[in-house]
This record gives sequence, C-alpha cells and structure tokens, in this order.
Amino acid sequence: MLQPKRIKHRKVHVGNIPAKATRGATLSFGNFGVRAMESKMITSRQIESARRTMTRFIQRGGKIWIRIFPDKPMTSKPPEVGMGGGAGALKEFVAVVSAGRILFEMDGVTEATAREAFRLAGYKLPIKTKFIKR
Repeated sequence: MLQPKRIKHRKVHVGNIPAKATRGATLSFGNFGVRAMESKMITSRQIESARRTMTRFIQRGGKIWIRIFPDKPMTSKPPEVGMGGGAGALKEFVAVVSAGRILFEMDGVTEATAREAFRLAGYKLPIKTKFIKR
C-alpha cells in the first residue's frame, strides 16, 4: 500500500477539504482518466483496491497512473476508551481529494476497456467518479 517513507509530524490536525480542486484537474499522462465528483478523504487501502481492480481487468495491457498519494496520517482511539487523553495511535494514511481532481489515468487500451476498468474501480472508492477522455 502507498504511504510516505517518512513524515515530519506523526499526528496532524484533521483540517478541512477544499470544495473544488485547483490543481490536478486535467489529464497529464494518459488519454483516459477518472475524475472525483465529490470531496472526501480516500485511504491507501481504497486506492490500492481500485488499482488492483483496474490492473486485473486490463490484464496488464495498458499503463495506469495514480494521480493521488496518501500522505496525511489519520489517528484513531481504540474501542471502548473514554474521552480525553489526546489523539489516538496512527491508524492509516489518507489522500485528501477535492471535487474535480483526477484520480487515475490510463493509456494503451481502447476506450471501452478503459471505461469498464474505471467503472469497476469506482465501486471500490467512497466517492462518485466520472470517466473523462482527452
């Protein structure tokens, strides 16, 4: 799974998610892509699950680019622990995704194959997505 090699701070504030993406909103590498239609945090497990689904469907035929990276640490307290005592232990890394951001790009396959691969990958993600082409 994707995660940073090292981080400056082990625990960070949750923060807020910008409503609309200002960067990473256009295709840069491939001819086909999938765009986020909602703003949300996506975990490294969800990104990896979507990547595996696409790779399996295209049978390693084309090239896939992952345009998001989970670099924000999220913490969680254990179950049945009372309030207080500060933030919990590090649980996972998430990518903060704004609406309009390109999540994945693909090239070297037909449009129908890319569309179906992105449709299957979209089921693994917690947000609505949209297929786009150059």
